[in-house]
Order: sequence, then structure tokens, then C-alpha cells
Amino acid sequence: MPEFFLELFSEEIPARMQRDAAQALQDRCLQAFHFLKPTSIKTFYGPRRLAYSATIDADDSKGKTDTAEARGPRVGAPDQAIDGFLKKFDGDRSQLLIENGYYVLRQTLAANSAKQIIETDLAKSLSRLPWQKSMRWGQGGDFTWVRPLRRVVCLLDGEVIPIKIGPITASNESEGHRFLASGSFAVSSSRDWEAKLRDHFVIPDYKERRRQFTNQLLELARERKLTVVHDEPLFDEVSGLVEWPVVLVGRIDDEFMDLPPEVRELSMKVNQRYFALRDIEGNPAPYFAFVSNIDAKDHGKQIVAGNERVLRARLSDARHFWDLDLRTPLHELLPKLDKITFHAKIGSQHERAKRISWLAAKIANALSADGYESTQAQWAGLLCKADLVTGMVGEFPELQGIMGGYYAERNYHGWDGSIVGPAIKTHYQPKGPGDAVPTATVAMSVALADKLDTLTQFFAVGEKPTGSGDPYALRRAALGVIRIILENELTLNLNELIESRKDVFDFVIERLRVKLRSEGQRFDILDAVLGNRPDDDLYRIMQLVDAVRDFLASDDGGNLLVAYRRASNILKIEDAKDGPHRGDAFRTDLDQQREERELGFAIGALRQEFFGYGDVPAGGMLEFRKFKFILENFARLRVPVDEFFDKVTVNAAEPAIRRNRLSLLALLRDTMHQIADFSKIEG
Repeated sequence: MPEFFLELFSEEIPARMQRDAAQALQDRCLQAFHFLKPTSIKTFYGPRRLAYSATIDADDSKGKTDTAEARGPRVGAPDQAIDGFLKKFDGDRSQLLIENGYYVLRQTLAANSAKQIIETDLAKSLSRLPWQKSMRWGQGGDFTWVRPLRRVVCLLDGEVIPIKIGPITASNESEGHRFLASGSFAVSSSRDWEAKLRDHFVIPDYKERRRQFTNQLLELARERKLTVVHDEPLFDEVSGLVEWPVVLVGRIDDEFMDLPPEVRELSMKVNQRYFALRDIEGNPAPYFAFVSNIDAKDHGKQIVAGNERVLRARLSDARHFWDLDLRTPLHELLPKLDKITFHAKIGSQHERAKRISWLAAKIANALSADGYESTQAQWAGLLCKADLVTGMVGEFPELQGIMGGYYAERNYHGWDGSIVGPAIKTHYQPKGPGDAVPTATVAMSVALADKLDTLTQFFAVGEKPTGSGDPYALRRAALGVIRIILENELTLNLNELIESRKDVFDFVIERLRVKLRSEGQRFDILDAVLGNRPDDDLYRIMQLVDAVRDFLASDDGGNLLVAYRRASNILKIEDAKDGPHRGDAFRTDLDQQREERELGFAIGALRQEFFGYGDVPAGGMLEFRKFKFILENFARLRVPVDEFFDKVTVNAAEPAIRRNRLSLLALLRDTMHQIADFSKIEG
């Protein structure tokens, strides 16, 4: 089958837009060629070009008609989904059929040639390629593109299809590297295009460019016994900035090595797209790496020298902010926070800091911290937002919290810098699923206080997440609370910290369900644990969830669950007749058969042993977190339960005996409910 090849060549496309633009190009080509069955599809993107190639069924026998089908949404799908599907294929509802529960669009089409499709449908579609930002240019000023479009290559089986996109008419002429191989050259296919681009110092494939400079970078680092600070977004961005990657290494002046490493690394990344390097022990090294787009004759010496001068100027600015900020202790900056509004309905950052301070001390006390640590938690909470008014954070907002931690360590007034500083640095953590959680008592207290205050305050003013948005990152805050508590195995009564706001607690539990679901764990067990024994200690809840999960995975647990369901079903039916039947109404003097006596004795012994004895109130062993031990002993019920259902007729002829046996089943159900509401277990 013939090959279709398209290249859109322009001025530099911002790196952040290239991937989405290439996907949009592919989608539009697939849509145009849908009935031509494109295969061997490839897309390319880089600083100055987007390209697409595919083999297509280009049978252009004229005068024939053809029937084409496309499967759409399920029957019962919303009208918007159906209308969108029809719009995609320029169809209408009269052409829809129903097959196997799906809508199928069946169209009778005139057999247009591939060339006709390219010249009409595809050309029109490409002229409206979506961009995050675009500019009007060209004669008449009505054509928009991300940057001025310079060339279009459009080939079908090597033949030029002279489509017009904006002011540009397609040809077979492409261009190579702007500096190393200027000028145009003719191409006849995608393979010819790739080969000639390499001869003209361009690597068209994004993944290959990324792999090539990554290997160069790691090799140069190894030669110097250094490691590269991994930054996935930076690797992605740099891959979209160069066509012929050449990695070079420069040196950082010693006078800047006492700056916080985050300052140097962020300045290098944000301003210059440099890679930070570290020694074999993980300490910051006085070197940086960058990717040049030129293979210079002097092996990059002048390029390195120029970049070192630029970095020197950047770090001099950072040094200025660092020295200036250190002149003022953090506590003297607190009044300035009154002028920074956190949220119009909630108040200022200073008011927020005071709340976090109070709550952090409360959490520290709940974690059995001594008075000294509680005081440090109070200080850390009060100061955690103070760096928002510093020069460094004004220049680099990404460093908020981190800079406050450094300033608290170096210039303190009444607080312990070695405790408060690290707590401020980590109080935003975890920021994402791969981010570590704080582990020190004061740090955990401040991080939890920050997130819990955010949740309670926004919920209090009605600013809750919706299905379409979460502008204040409340889902992330809730997940942060969950991770800090669970990963540090903290015993905390959550309701005491969120002012018993049920909507906030329910929101946190829902995020816990989502977390379990995303990890492939059974969230139905969480619902079962919370269903009959309300609890706000997240760590205890998850301990019990894990214990119930392991118990149900065993033979005894699985069989006991079957028995529970059998008992519950019987009770549901009989309760409707003359219920309810209560477990505490069971009478041992009405036992008629050995099997019901033995089951009653086994349940009674279990309840006495684990849910109330001596000075321990009912549910006491649960408070001691002996979940696994309790459930292992629940297995003792399996034999008497099985024998009861095998040998005993529940609906006995005598009303008193029947009612007593139903009470025994209720006692079994209620005993199991001491652990969880097993009716919520799925499967």
C-alpha cells in the first residue's frame, strides 16, 4: 500500500506544546483516513517540525460506492456522547444501527480517492490544528499558528499533493539544522526524510533525541565520578529544545556553593535548563551540565564559558536575595502576612499561621510529645508561611517552605532551629504520590496541621471540590493527611482535629477509598469496618481492614463469611414476619440440641474473652488492637456453625424454640459485627 507523509515545518515550537500538537496531528490524520485503514503509523515532533507517516488503502476506483462502519457509544449513552460520535464522522442519527448493545454508524460513501481526501478534508482540518497559544500572521492576518509556518511537505506514494495550509503550499522540500546545515533539500518518503535529516544534523524522533543526550549526560557524569539530579520534566523539556543534542559540562564558582542547593538547582533549571550534579556521596558538586544544539569545532569551550558567565549572573542575584533575607528574623515578618490574603472568605496568611500553630501544638500533644516539642511545633506552625514575603520566594515561588526552613535554622529567636527549620521545610509534603512524608514529631504535626486547616476552612465556607475541579487541591491535602498518618503509624482521633466536621471526615474517608482502589486493594472491607463500628483513628481502621482482609482470604474466614450470609438471610426473612430477633434474647435453657448448645457456648466464650471481661469494657480487645489475634480465634466458630446448619432446623415447630434459634443466629451476626459489618463485603 502507498505511504502518506506529512511534515509541518515552522519557527521554534515551545517544548511544552509539541507532544499535544503531534497527538492532535495524528488524531486529525486518523479521522480523515478512517475508512482508508491507515497502518504503520509514526509521528515525529521537535523544536521546528511536526510530522506524520502511515500506509493507507488508496484504492481510488471511481464511480463505485462503498459502505463504511464505525462502532460508537453503548446504547443508553448520553446524547452528548452520541452527538459527538456523529459529528466526528459527519453522520446523522438516521444512519445509526444497534448491534450487540452498541450504536453502529453505517454510511454509504462515494469512493473518494486518497488524494481527494488529503486535498479537501485533511487540508481543512490541519488549518485548524489546536494550539494552547497561537499567533495570527500571513497575508490577511486570518491564519493562526503557534509560530510562523515556513514549509509543508505532503507526499502520497512519493507524489507531491499541493495542499495549502494558511499561506503555505505543500512541496517536497524540507530543511535541516538551522546553523549546521542551512538550506532546503528534497525528500521522497518518510524514510528518505529521516535519513536526510540526520545528514543535515537533525534527529527527528523525540525518544531517540532524549535517549541520546541522556546517555551522553550520564557518561560525562561518570567520567567525573558524579551523578545527575534526576528531573523527569526537565529531561522532557530539553528533548523538545534541541535537534542535535550535545552535552557539555560547566563549573560553578566556589563563592556560590554555600547557597542552599535548592536555590542553585532551581535557578539553573528555571532560568537556563541546566542539570544539577552531585558527588558519589550525594552532596552538591560544583558542576552543572547542559545540552547544546550545536556540535562546535572547539568542542564547546566557548559555549561552556558563555554559560558559566550567565550562571554566575543568575546566582549573584540569588546571593543578593539570600543575604538580604537573612537580615530579618522570620518572626519579624509575621505582620507582613496580614497584607497577604489566603482566601477572601477565610482571611489572611497571618490568621492562617496562627491557626496552624495552635493545631500543630495540639497534634504534637496528641502524639505524646513532651512540652518542649509542643512548643517547637507551635513555633514552626506560626512561622511556616513567613517566607512568603521574602525576596527569594518572591523570585522563586517554588521554594516556599524550603527557604523558611533555611532561614529558621540560621536566624532564630526563641525557637530551636534544628527542629523548627526541618519542620518548616517539609510542611507542604507530601506534594504528590512519589513525595516522602515528614517523619519527625514536630514536622508531622505541622504538616498535618497545615493540611487539616486547609480542609476545614475551605469546607466551612462551602469551597468543596466538584467533579469538574479542585482548585484548592483539597483532594491532595486529604491524601497527604492519610499518608502521613498511615506511613508513620500515628494514633490520632481525627474528629478532634477537624472540629467534628462530618463532611471533612467523610471526604478523607472517600480519598482513602480512592487510594485503596488505585492500589488494587479491597475498599469494600473499609466500608465493612466503618459500617458497624464508627472510628476516626485512621491507622487503627487500616489495621483492622488488613486483619479482616487476611482473615477472609483464609479457608476458615471464607467459610465463616458464607455462614454469616446464611444467618443474615434467614434473619432478614424471619424478621419481616415477626421480628426483630435480638441476640441478647438468646436463652441457654431453651437449647434442644447439642449443636445449638455448642454454638451458643462458642459464641459466648468468644464474646467474654475478647469483647468484655474483668475491668476491660466491651470492645476492649479492639482498643488493644489485637485484631489479627481476635480473628484467628473467630475461626473457632467454623465447626459449631457448620454443625448447627447441618443438624438444626431453625424454623422449629415450637414457637419459643424457633424464636430462640433465630436469636442465636442474631447473636452470631452481632458478634461478627463487633469486628465489621460483613454484609458490606462484596463477592
